[in-house]
This record gives sequence, structure tokens and C-alpha cells, in this order.
Amino acid sequence: MRRTSSTIRKRRSPRHPRTGRAAAALAAGALALSLSACGGGGDGGGNDPGGGTQGTGSTVTLPELNGQSIEVAAVWTGTEQANFKKVLAEFEKRTGAKVTFVPAQDPIINFLGSKIAGGQPPDVALLPQPGAIKQAVDRKWAKPLGAEAVKELQENYSQGWQDIGKVDGRQYGAYYKAANKSLIWYNAQVFENAGASEPKTWKELLTTAQTVYDSGVTPFSIGGADGWTLTDWFENVYLSQAGPEKYDQLAQHEIKWTDQSVADALKTLAEIWGKKDYIAGGANGALQTEFPASVTQTFTGGDQPKAAMVFEGDFVQVNIGETEAKVGTEAKVFPFPAVGETAPVVSGGDAAVILEDSEAAQALVTFLASPDAATIQAKLGGYLSPNKNVENSAYPNDVQRKIAKALVDAGDDFRFDMSDQAPQAFGGTPGKGEWKILQDFLKNPQDVAGTQRKLEAEAAAAYGG
Repeated sequence: MRRTSSTIRKRRSPRHPRTGRAAAALAAGALALSLSACGGGGDGGGNDPGGGTQGTGSTVTLPELNGQSIEVAAVWTGTEQANFKKVLAEFEKRTGAKVTFVPAQDPIINFLGSKIAGGQPPDVALLPQPGAIKQAVDRKWAKPLGAEAVKELQENYSQGWQDIGKVDGRQYGAYYKAANKSLIWYNAQVFENAGASEPKTWKELLTTAQTVYDSGVTPFSIGGADGWTLTDWFENVYLSQAGPEKYDQLAQHEIKWTDQSVADALKTLAEIWGKKDYIAGGANGALQTEFPASVTQTFTGGDQPKAAMVFEGDFVQVNIGETEAKVGTEAKVFPFPAVGETAPVVSGGDAAVILEDSEAAQALVTFLASPDAATIQAKLGGYLSPNKNVENSAYPNDVQRKIAKALVDAGDDFRFDMSDQAPQAFGGTPGKGEWKILQDFLKNPQDVAGTQRKLEAEAAAAYGG
């Protein structure tokens, strides 16, 4: 999974939930409680990946679309793409339409621009940022969702998840997929051998890392070749340390990246990034490690993997599935530890947006906004839906059921990925902007002030001043 941010004119990011510290604490508490209650990683037993929601049958009415064809574009690859194609196959079965999946390149906004310029836009695209939806609207690419799709969203989604798919009050995006991006996954055998415990605070995380290191295993695996993983590290530290209000301000560039709160977050990150022996391969090795490999190298090699822990979202389970480790037993998870008063809750997601308006395109987005579609992919694993009417039992193991419940229970009390709210030039382009600057900071985490200056210069240019 990945997302890139969009290029937007001088403006604030689209409206997203603004909640206070107490609300963020409630959400973080629910997440921590739910994960700590996880037992083993049962497979859910006999979940059929087809059909409608568990125990309820089909809940969404779809038109007959025999003879109609549409294309759907997304950056998803591998298992993620294969599982989504099963959802599309169910739509085909119910409607008679033909759906073709179009693999998109990252950043998807640039990919769509070239397809549109060539006169071959896909009918529907899965866009990974609120800013990308806004740009698609500004460029007159996106079409508003129809009444049936809006009805599904209103019935199945919290107001916050509806709002981040809106532009100027109109619904353009349906968030089909969500991500809980405040998780650290670990090799349970390594922890057991080392006598390490799950930390609840940043100070405890550093102690756990040292305990693991002393046992002969490198503490962290970092997929630094993908700059977005580094922005996610920063966002979790910043949200917890600076608080939700500052997080909102920085996300909209209402405060500068030279602010002391940014310096504090970078110095905190340096407590891990600055210890080359704490990172598999050191900084140079991390910068040559792509995200999928950062996961698999944590859960291969038995109790002597290349690293004991890897930070990223619930979607890590897809990559764990490529190893022999079982989620909930060999591969366990804990919430990103609290740096400040509360632990962070950072979310991301992918929204279905219509580019070529038609009955079939509207029907597909309506289907994707229903519990029926989300339940199919939930049963297959490595997926999280913000749809509150997906039955929790649809998820295939205890860990994922707990993560899904925490997301739904949080309601509107979350923060969306900061870099996904930024202009693409700053927050979402490989080798540029925040991605590149944080990669450079991983190599030289002593240069806090210089990193801040570079971040501010790039942000000011991207936001238009």
C-alpha cells in the first residue's frame, strides 16, 4: 500500500476532523486496550471470501449492467491487488459489468494526468490522499458521487470519514480502505529470548531496543528507500509530542517547519535514527531497503532475524503473510508508544473517486461504500475498512479484529496522515520534498536545524508562500 500527496494551489488542506487532546487520548486508549487484549492469531475459521456481510446477506442494491465495461486504477500490487480483484469479481457477478483493473504508478496523480491527456482515463481511481481528491476536483477530473453512493456513505461511515472525501461540501470520494498507522510489529521469539516487554512510552521503547540489542539482535528494521515510511515515523512522534492542535497547524502549514515543536520531534527521532547499530544495515542499509523487505526481514530467520521490530500500519500483515510467521503468535504488535501525554492515532486511506461518470462507475463506488464489498476483502486479511457496518468477525485473526474495532470505536477521533494532506511536491514525491529531506536526516540525524530549514523552504514553495 502507498499513497502520494497531491499538488495543490495556495490553499488549506481539505477539511478533516479537528478534535482535542482528550478525544485523541480516548482513541489512543481504545487502541492500546484492544491490542493488549489480543490473544493468539486464529484464522477466523471458515470465512468465505465471497458474498455479502456475515450473517446479513447482500445489503446494497445494484443495477443490471450487462455489456458495460469500466476501468479501475490503483497503485496496489501483489496480494493487495489480487484481493481487490476478488471484490471486483463479485461486482461483476452481481451486475454483469466487466471491470478491468489498471495498475497505476506512484504518484498516481501524475499517472492519471498522463492517462487523461492521452484520452484514456480510467473510470474510477483509488486516491490515497485528501489533497489528491481536491486536485482532481480543481482540474475538473473528478465527478461528484450520486445519491446512492452518498446514501451508502451516510449509513456506513462516521462523519469524519465522510468529510475527508468532500470538497467544498460535495462528496467526491468514498474511503474504501483505511490504515491504522500507529503500530509497531515485533518478532515474538526475539522478545521472549531477550526478556523484552511491550513498551507504552518512548522511554520504554528505548529501553526495549537496548534489551533486544544486548541479546544480539538489531532492534529496528526501517524501509527508508520508501520515503513515506519516514514521514510516518515523524508524524507519530510529532502528534504525540506536540499534540493534535499543533499537528493540524503544521499539516496546513499554519506554523513553520522551523518551529521548536518540529525540532523537538526530530531530536526525538534521532534517539533511534542516530544509533546506527539500532537499525538493520545502518542508515545506508535502511535507505536501500524498500518497505516490503523491511517487514519480511523482521519475520524471517527464526529468532535471529535482521531486526526485531518494524514500524508501520495494519497493512504490514500482507507482507508478514509472505513469511512463515503467524500474526498473533510469532508476529505480534503494540501501539506506537506515547512520546508526550498520549499515544498517537494516525490514519491513512484510499478513496474511490469517479473520473468518467456513468451508471456503472456510480454503481461500483456505491458497492465499494457498502459493507458487502469491504467484508469480502476483510475476510482475506491485510485490509482495514472505516465502514462501521462491516462485522468485526469478518476479519481473519484476533489482532486484525482488535485493530478494526479500535478504528471504528474511535469514530471521528483520529488524525489523517500529515504528508497525505500536503501538496504532492512536498509530501508525496519520491526523491523530493519531505521524503528526500527525511531520508537525508536519517543519514545525518545531528543536523536538526538544517533539516528544519530545508523542510520549511520546500513546504513554503509547495504551499505557495
